[in-house]
Amino acid sequence: MNVVPSFGRRTTQQTGSPAAPLPGVRADAPLGLDSLSALPESAISDLRNACMARLDPNAVAFMAPERLSLDLERLISETATERRIQINAREQRALASELVHDILGLGPLEVLLEDDAINDIMVNGPDKTFVERHGKVVLSGIKFRDVTHLSTICQRIASSIGRRIDESSPMVDARLKDGSRVNIVFPPLALDGPYMSIRKFSKKSIDFAKLIEFKALTVPVARILEISSQARLNVVISGGTGSGKTTMMNAMSRLIDVSERVVTVEDAAELQFQQPHVVRLETRPSSLEGRGEINQRDLVRNALRMRPDRIIIGEVRGAEAFDMLQAMNTGHDGSMSTIHANTTRDALTRIENMVQMGNMGLPSRAIRTQIVGSVDLIVQVERHRDGGRRVTQVTEVCGMEGDVIAMNDIFQFEVIGEGADGRLFGKYKVSRVAPSFQRRLAYFGLDRAWRAALDEAENG
Repeated sequence: MNVVPSFGRRTTQQTGSPAAPLPGVRADAPLGLDSLSALPESAISDLRNACMARLDPNAVAFMAPERLSLDLERLISETATERRIQINAREQRALASELVHDILGLGPLEVLLEDDAINDIMVNGPDKTFVERHGKVVLSGIKFRDVTHLSTICQRIASSIGRRIDESSPMVDARLKDGSRVNIVFPPLALDGPYMSIRKFSKKSIDFAKLIEFKALTVPVARILEISSQARLNVVISGGTGSGKTTMMNAMSRLIDVSERVVTVEDAAELQFQQPHVVRLETRPSSLEGRGEINQRDLVRNALRMRPDRIIIGEVRGAEAFDMLQAMNTGHDGSMSTIHANTTRDALTRIENMVQMGNMGLPSRAIRTQIVGSVDLIVQVERHRDGGRRVTQVTEVCGMEGDVIAMNDIFQFEVIGEGADGRLFGKYKVSRVAPSFQRRLAYFGLDRAWRAALDEAENG
C-alpha cells in the first residue's frame, strides 16, 4: 500500500503510483470554459462540488497554479469515474482551469483579465458581463454560477487590500495585483446582484509612435506635445471616462529627462514612467474602523517637501486642485495632471469649482489668476462614436481679459466624414498665434521646432 502525494487533496490510501499526466493533452493547449457546455449542468455542479469537498483548503492556497491544475485533472478523472460521469480530456482540463481560477484567482474573470484586447470589464450581476474591446462595449459569454459565486469573488478582491464589502459597507474601490482599478457595489444598493467595474492596467507602454499608428493624433500634434514636455510646460489632460487621459500622460512622460526627480500622486497607481528617479505615492482608504485615510491632498502637500522637479497627479477630482496649482506655480515646472471635462474651457471651469470646494474663501478672479499663472496647456482627448480615441483640442491658456481667462486653440480636430470601415476621419485646424510661453520655448531652444511643427500641420 503506497500513499499517493496529496498535492492539496485530503490524504487517502490508494494502490499504485501517482497517475501520469493525461495522454494526448498538450500543456499549452488553449483552455475554454465553454468546453463544459456539452455536459448537463447538474452533472457539472455535482462533479465540481465533489472535487471541492475532497480538497484541503489550507494546502491548495499555497500551491502553484500549474501544479494545482494537474492534480485537479486527476481528481476530476477519479471522481467522474466513481460517479459514472462521462467526461473527456478537454472537459477535464476546462473544469480544472475553472476550479483553479475559483480557488486562486477571480473565477471567470481570469479569462477576461488575460485578454490584452479588453480595456474594461463591467459585471452587471451574475448573468451579464460586458467588456470594452477596441473601443466598443459588447456582451461577453462569461457568467457566474450564482450571486453567491460573484459575491465571493468581490469579497476576495476587497479583503486583499484590507477592505470590507457587504450590506453594511456596500461600496468599495480596490486595485488588483496587476494595478487594474476595481469598483464594487453590493446589495441593497445594487438591485441585480453585485456590480463590478474593472479598468484594466495596460501591460504595454504606449508612446507617441503608437498613438500616431492608432490615428489618435498626427505627427505635428505629437511633435507639439513632445516639445511641451521638453520645455517643461505645465499640462492638464482633459477628457471623459475611458477617453485615454492616462495613456496620453504616459506617452508625454517618456520625454521627461532621466536626471529629473518625479513624484507621482494617484488614487490607484496606473502611470508607467520609464525614468529611474520616480517616487510613486498612492492614496490609502480608511480602515474598517473608519480611521487612517490618506487622500490625494495629503499626498500632494507631502510631495512638495520631497524635493521634486515635477509633480504628476494622476487625476484631480476635489480640493487637491488648489494644491496642484500651488505646485505648478512654485518652481515645479513640467507638472502634469488629468481631469474629467468635455472641453478645454470646461476643464478650467472644473478646476475653479474644485478649488472652491476646498473652502479657501478665495474670490473667483483670484482663482482664475492662479490658474493662468499655473497652467500652460490643456490637451483634450475624446472617445468618438467609432470607438477611436483622439486628441480633439490642444489649447493654450493665454492670460486674463477682464474677469475671463483667454484661451487659444493651437489645434482643433474637425470630423469630416466616415470611411467604409466605419472609422471617422478629419483634420486639425491650426492657429499660428505666437504662444504666451514663447520666451520659455526660446530658453530651451525649441521655438524653431515649434514653428516647424505648426508649418507641417498647416501644409499637411
